[in-house]
Amino acid sequence: MPTPSPLLDSVSQTDSFSAREVFFDLFDGQACDCELENASRFLSAQLEHAARLDSDLPREMEGLYAWMEANGAEVGRRYKAYLEARKAGGARRYFSTKSHALYFIKSVAPTKMVDGAWLYGLLDHWQDTRFSALIKTYLEELGEGLPTKNHVVLYQKLLASQGCERWDDLSDVNYVQGAIQLALAYGAERFLPEVIGFNLGYEQLPLHLLITAYELKELGIDPYYFTLHITVDNSDSGHAKKAVDAIFDAIPKLGDADEFYRRVCNGYKLNFLGANTNSVIESFDLEREMIAIFARKSVVGQFAHSDYRQVAGRTVNEWLSDPSQTADFIAAMEAEGWFKRHQDPQSSRFWKLIQGEKAKMFGVFNAYEQQVIYDWIAGDVVEEFTGAARGPRLSLETKHSLFQAADSQAARPPGDNDFDAEVRILERSLTSAVNQEDAMSKLIALMSPAQHHTPPGLMATRIFNDVLG
Repeated sequence: MPTPSPLLDSVSQTDSFSAREVFFDLFDGQACDCELENASRFLSAQLEHAARLDSDLPREMEGLYAWMEANGAEVGRRYKAYLEARKAGGARRYFSTKSHALYFIKSVAPTKMVDGAWLYGLLDHWQDTRFSALIKTYLEELGEGLPTKNHVVLYQKLLASQGCERWDDLSDVNYVQGAIQLALAYGAERFLPEVIGFNLGYEQLPLHLLITAYELKELGIDPYYFTLHITVDNSDSGHAKKAVDAIFDAIPKLGDADEFYRRVCNGYKLNFLGANTNSVIESFDLEREMIAIFARKSVVGQFAHSDYRQVAGRTVNEWLSDPSQTADFIAAMEAEGWFKRHQDPQSSRFWKLIQGEKAKMFGVFNAYEQQVIYDWIAGDVVEEFTGAARGPRLSLETKHSLFQAADSQAARPPGDNDFDAEVRILERSLTSAVNQEDAMSKLIALMSPAQHHTPPGLMATRIFNDVLG
């Protein structure tokens, strides 16, 4: 997918409600009719924005396969140039530090946590062969019911492993793509060509995905979620080709094919709205993030320190009582030697307070927050310590081995215990279904963006996938 213009970050919300509101209205799968209508209005507004944008799509549908192949070849050429530059000693293009990479992972969470959602509305039409390729793509986004392949499960694990679970307080622009995907998921009956067009754009292999995976691995962050997309989004037999196939499968035979393609093109351009990989990466400011972390901790920390502990003549509690003082507090701590900037963080008094099982402030800062603090202290010499171990870590290969071992357990018969209670309820529900359509409807309800990554949702996906063959 081509890189959108930086101007597109400005078209992120309607006048009446924000992308964030739409996202969370739909995210839990319990949206009321009013919220669904708001989502539809939001999507219509985004389509109006998209209609005014330029596109690299061919003017005629017949040129789509050549366009896809040319895009894949260009991405391959540019990635080869990137690798050659890195081998020649060039710096990372995206992530200056590990905390920069983790900031990216957290900031794109609203999009990744609804991965594939835009295709959910097609499941009710599982008997219509025009949508077979798209439904297959959705099932593959869901890992065909295997937790080791389900994209949302994978991203949940990535967030948790890096202390990035909190992503509900991001800027509105970070929720635009997720809100669009969810609005498409629940509005397919009104926006079918747009769903197909959005899918076309999302499933083309982008250069940023290849570079992201390369640099995450270099920084010691498991890139599996990203490398999985690289393998499935190929233009030979993967999602990129299926996305083009789906357009030709769905062309109306009795309707206006030109109008259909116009709407497909608008749906494609929805991919350009809101935050994108480049804008998120460019928005990172290490010191600003350091200050934000300390400001959040001050809410509780202002009551947790003894009055004898003072910095620059004021107690720590006094400093923390006013979050607007956070930058001054950090500067005062640095002046008194709590931080030794541009040196090995291990030599800083503050680092020794927060890191290690016997540290006095053990557990106060999570893994992401510790990484920000570590990189801020290291400053100009951070590259000397990038990847340095700060406690036991499983290798990426070991993690994959452990994760893959779960595959053999994923489809095991449910046991008579509380952990498998929901799965047993699903089995009883399917047994009571009056016909195949009723049974499939029960499965589809559990394959929603809010449910598919849960144990009953994963089981429902496996059964649904087996039925389709």
